[in-house]
Amino acid sequence: MADERLGRAAVALAGVMARVAGWRPDEFWVATPADVRAALAGWVEADADAPVDGAALAAMMERFPDG
Repeated sequence: MADERLGRAAVALAGVMARVAGWRPDEFWVATPADVRAALAGWVEADADAPVDGAALAAMMERFPDG
């Protein structure tokens, strides 16, 4: 069950990264968490050293919905 949640979360994040950073699937899947954080840093109004939290990610997903 945990693997299914990770899969859905990864697919959702891949969609966000496609819209926000223009990443293609192969670019997303080879990226590290640090790469994702760096790409999202400009979209989050927070301390640069603070991690992107679930609420910030949800806000971005609401702002840039799929299809």
